Amino acid sequence: MRITVTQAAENRRRKRPESGEPLGFGIHFSDHMFLMDYSHGTGWRDARIVPYGPLSLAPSAMVLHYGQEIFEGLKAYYARDGAVCLFRPDRNAERLNRSAARMCLPEIPVEDHIAAIRTLVRLDREWIPRGENASLYIRPTMIATEAGLGVRPSAEVLFFIITGPVGAYYARGFDPVRILVEDTYVRAARGGTGEAKTGGNYAASLLAAKKAKEKGFDQVLWLDAGHRRFVEEVGTMNIFFVLRGELVTPPLSGSILPGVTRDTVLTLAREWKIPVAERPVEIDEVLSGAADGTLSEAFGSGTAAVISPVGSFSCRGQEVRVNGSRTGELSLRLYREITGIQYGDIEDRHHWIHRVE
Repeated sequence: MRITVTQAAENRRRKRPESGEPLGFGIHFSDHMFLMDYSHGTGWRDARIVPYGPLSLAPSAMVLHYGQEIFEGLKAYYARDGAVCLFRPDRNAERLNRSAARMCLPEIPVEDHIAAIRTLVRLDREWIPRGENASLYIRPTMIATEAGLGVRPSAEVLFFIITGPVGAYYARGFDPVRILVEDTYVRAARGGTGEAKTGGNYAASLLAAKKAKEKGFDQVLWLDAGHRRFVEEVGTMNIFFVLRGELVTPPLSGSILPGVTRDTVLTLAREWKIPVAERPVEIDEVLSGAADGTLSEAFGSGTAAVISPVGSFSCRGQEVRVNGSRTGELSLRLYREITGIQYGDIEDRHHWIHRVE
């Protein structure tokens, strides 16, 4: 894939955060972005990097009316030896293609997707922060751009990638989070789009998340759409439980996102000879386990937070603490292992790291 590059003029460069300045998450954006167009019958064309700026869309662009859109999220890091690294970008590229197939969007060759990320990160590498737990967040996105109001797959598509420096996803860092179990609204149902990383899933979650935050909770735990009985996932993470010494997580049954960090956790746990089960988990099992101690810890996994310990679950007006609202041993071990691999402190035994030369 040939990529043309138009660099931002020096006097039009964006202001980078000062050293030591709190970065937040998704607030700052780098100087450049990658763009590539698709037309039915022609395929992908005009791969280019240009200065970060607004997109031009017709008011009748199909993405605005029918939600035909997908995205990904991954990070670039400065390793301790000064190398710029990506963590499992091939898995993100593969997942984007699975989402594309579900949403009737064109797939992108994995090697082209990674080449676009490498070229963009290399150009804006000065935006990669060097602080503790800091990284460059990368957001590949695909949207339907054809102008038209017929309900059908768009014949024209735009793929773009933006980046920006981020710190910890939660302002208080690695402290355990409070989670509200949502038993009224649902995020997704089997046969729907829950396993695709598409914006509509997140739009469907906003009202419940807003109400949860108004009550002082950090996240929502979604239950299955059919019975409101089985655990699915947290708003921005897959969920894990340590129940009677076994690491348990809901199976990929079509209504939850197959997380890259989820797969990483399962791989490491099995390597460490920890009993692992991907099985349906009833919310009553979680609540009773937290109450009687058979649930020794719970945590979420995702690109943004990596590992996020859960301190309590609130359901039907009653809140139960997990492990005394303390971070569990496995949560901490996984966090240190994954971030250690990402930043080059721990050997990359699985060849998950891709270096940006």
